[in-house]
This record gives sequence, structure tokens and C-alpha cells, in this order.
Amino acid sequence: MPERITLSELIAGFSRNPESVIAHAASGPVSAADFLRQIQAWQQTFAAAGGDRFALHLDDSIVFAAALLGAWNAGKTVILPADTLLATVDSLRSQVDGFVGGFADALQPATELPTNDFEGTQLDPDTTRLVLYTSGSSGDPVAITKNLRQLDSEVAALESRFGERLGDALVHSTVSHQHIYGLLFRVLWPLSAGRRFTASRLGYPEQIAAALASEPTILIASPALLKRIPESLDWSPARAVFCSGGPLPAEAAGVVRRLWQQPVVEVFGSTETGGIASRADSGAAWQVLPGVEFRIEQGLLQVRSPHLAQSDWYETQDRARETGNGFELLGRADRLVKLEERRISLSAIERKLQAEPSIEQVHVLMLPRGRARMAAVAVLTDAGRELHDSEGRKALVDRLRNSLRGQVDAIAIPRLWRFVPAMPVNAQGKTPESLLATLFQSTEPGLRWLERGSDAARLAFTADEDLAVFDGHFPLSPIVPGVALVDWAIRWGRDVFAIERTFLRMDAMKFQRVVTPGTELDVSLNWHAEKGALNFRFESVHGAHALGRILFAAADVPA
Repeated sequence: MPERITLSELIAGFSRNPESVIAHAASGPVSAADFLRQIQAWQQTFAAAGGDRFALHLDDSIVFAAALLGAWNAGKTVILPADTLLATVDSLRSQVDGFVGGFADALQPATELPTNDFEGTQLDPDTTRLVLYTSGSSGDPVAITKNLRQLDSEVAALESRFGERLGDALVHSTVSHQHIYGLLFRVLWPLSAGRRFTASRLGYPEQIAAALASEPTILIASPALLKRIPESLDWSPARAVFCSGGPLPAEAAGVVRRLWQQPVVEVFGSTETGGIASRADSGAAWQVLPGVEFRIEQGLLQVRSPHLAQSDWYETQDRARETGNGFELLGRADRLVKLEERRISLSAIERKLQAEPSIEQVHVLMLPRGRARMAAVAVLTDAGRELHDSEGRKALVDRLRNSLRGQVDAIAIPRLWRFVPAMPVNAQGKTPESLLATLFQSTEPGLRWLERGSDAARLAFTADEDLAVFDGHFPLSPIVPGVALVDWAIRWGRDVFAIERTFLRMDAMKFQRVVTPGTELDVSLNWHAEKGALNFRFESVHGAHALGRILFAAADVPA
């Protein structure tokens, strides 16, 4: 393996080895010289554009990396939104000077380049900046600014801890580079370490199995995916499997160990703190990454590291306990809400419900619509599903509510419940409350089925103004949230095509026109069983409103 190049000196490093392969696109290997030309094209585009701040959202990791480095070399600050939804764009308009990637009227790379070699500039580690957004439990993302020095310190820590083991294996990813975990593990770390990476994100298990069988591979994954790996596929060992973004259940960690003959490497951290620690066994203590210090104050984890913008101790909202060789996490201490003048810890309610034999996973939230109410979304264990099927939903809910009586304030006991086969996740593998809240907007439009086949269906409906989805979105100009359209497509697709597979993720989403009260919509649903893909399209006389693809786990293979 070549010596690691600092992020400030990447351009010079590529110039020294122009024939080296840095990545793999669908069309074939991409050399350092090819990559430099892409960077130069973007650098010229950004240099010619007025303003200093630009929102960047691109699915292709190679194009994304070239645009990012091009913007930095032009002295721009890059903002990475999690999606390109209309609401996201609206919130960014006052904060940025332009858009790049999957946006309307986005900047395009220059097509005519000078013949001289592109040398770029050595980036200033303190003034070269990037803005990311948290994707935690709340529905309101918070902007976090990182400079290149912070990002480079993380890359250095990761290479120091894992580099020798990884060698020159090819990096594949199932997570987006639009947030800190994917950005580091899928793009910046490979570029710095001279480790090849792929342009496209792996979407479903069959793709992963095929990728692992091709050559020595590093898999960058999320808990949401690793919890749903089917054992029916023929798996080849990976050089390493990384996971971050949330706790990985011990059962899922055991499946990974058995299928890939090694433990999954979990990395703990956040957008605010960067990487904090890692472990290679779901029951082991967390070991801090090189350069990171920790201490426990009043039961809360505090960290100090060069990944932070501040030099003093940063207090997280993670409850922790120090062990002889690291620390153990005990759950979150935050997520406090106020209901009828009382402060309620959602995390505390979740911990108590998690102890019930019927519950595998649970999220508690407060629904602000109308009179505020507590709600719970839960994935059931086998015992919970058996109770649900034998005694009924009401009996299960009563039992869960009774388990909380005397343990939490009576007003905090969830009144509304949804039982789901798997927690819904966004592209970052997170389960934001905004996504969970849609499960409780149960009022659906009246449907007229126009076609119902085994793999294709069409229906029509009118988005009546009294639909629950219009409440609060937005008060003066109500529209149907994009996530509600996706939720309807999933529910209707499951119904008409009898889809019983586990939800994996959303893909190729496009929201082109808003749906306002009174809009008459025509919906097309197409089911591709072999790919586990449900395609949907919402149209009206005005044209396409939304389209995309929902990916489900592969069907079980008969013995």
C-alpha cells in the first residue's frame, strides 16, 4: 500500500501517479489522470460561479468526489444535504449560492479544459470547509461545519487503526456519502489511503453477494442492512465489514460473523463528534480511536479529540460506564419532550418497553398534530407476533401499556401504536421521527383501481383537502409530503402484489411537482419479484409528481 496522502495534498498525490487506478465506475477503472480531469472540470465551473457556498448532492461517488475537490480547489464551501426534496431545497435557498447534482438548474462541469496539466492547490486545512447535517431522531436537521483538518484527523485515525488489515481491498458501500460515515469510509478515507472505491451504492443483498465474490472487498454497511442479510445466498468472505449509524443487535452481529467468518467492526460516533470508538464484537467494550480521549462525568460520555472544532471536552448525550479496557454504552439521555407542562424522556420509555419479551425494537415519539399525543412504533419478537396473532392487537397493546403503569408518568404512556415488520429507514440508514410520524397519518384517499395484475397495477384518487397528510404541511400552502406518497405506494404495493418481504430501502426517488389539495392523481405500480423492486409513479394532467423504487429483501429460497 502507498503511504497515506493528507486530504490537503490529494491533487499532488494523484499527479505523481497518473496511471494508478483510484476507483471503479460502471464503464471500467478510473485512473488518477482521468479523475484529475474531472476535478479540473468542476474547479473551473465553481471558479466561474459567483458566491461561496454550494449545495452538492450526487449519487455517483466518483463524480461526487471530483465535484467536492473541484469546489474546494475553487475556494468554495460545500453543503451536503441528505436529499433533494422540495422542502430541503426551499430550506437551503437562503443559505447557498448555487446547487450541484440532482437539483433543478444545477451547475454542470466544464466541457472544454486547457491542455496544460492540472496541478490544483494545496488546500488550507483550516479554511477549507464542509457543512453536513445531523440525521438523528428529530425531524429538524442541524448544520455541522467541519474543516479539512478535522476530516483529515479522522482519516488518519481510521488508517492507523485498520489500514494494515485492509491492504488494497476494493471498497464497496451500502450507505450514502451525503453524511459523515459514508463520506469518510466510502470516499475520503479510500482517496487518502490509495484504496480503490466504487461509484455506485449497493442496494440489495444479491448485489452485495456478487460484489464480495469478485475480489478482496471491504463492505461499508448500516445496521438496517445487516439486520436483514438473507442466509440463503452464497456469501464469500470480505476483508472487513464496517457498520455505523446505530446499535447493531447481537443476533445480527452473529449472522455476520457466521456468513463472513469474521466479526463486524462497529464504529461509534456522530456528525458532531466524528468517530469516537470501535469494537469488533457486539458484547465487547468500546475502544477509543487513535487520538481520542474519553471520560465519564455524571453518567454521560465526554470526549476530546482533533476531530472536534473545540479543544476542550465535549459532552455527548450518551449514557456510559467505564470498563477496564474502554467503555460501555447504556443508551441515550436526551430526547426530552414537554407534554402538558411535564418533561418526558422518550429514551426512558423506550428502555422500559425494550425490556418486554414482546418487543424487539421500539421508537417512542410525540405527535404534535391537534392535541399532542404519545405514540410508539415497534418491531415484535417471535413471542410478540404469536401473542398478536393469538390474542389480538388490543390484548398486546393493553399488555404493553400495563407494563408502563407505575414506571412512567401516566400521561407519557403511548396511546397510539403501530407494529411494523421493520423500522422504516432513510438513505442514511436512520429512522427519523418525521418518517415514523407518517405511520400515524392513517387517513387514506378513496381509491379507484383501474388495473390489478400480478406484476402491474394502476389506480386513481383525488387528494381531498381534508386528508390528514395536509395538516401542518404547510399551513398557508398545504401539500402532500413526499414521504406520504412513498408510504402509500408501499402499502398499496404490498396489498395488490401480496408483498410479504422485508423493506430494505428507498432508491432513485424523484419529486418533480407538489401535490396540492384537489389534485387528481393516476398511480402506476410495477413489481419486479426477481429484483425485489417495487416501482411507483404518481401523475396528473400536469405531468409526473413523484416516482421511485422501493427495494425489499430477496424472497426465501425453498430448501
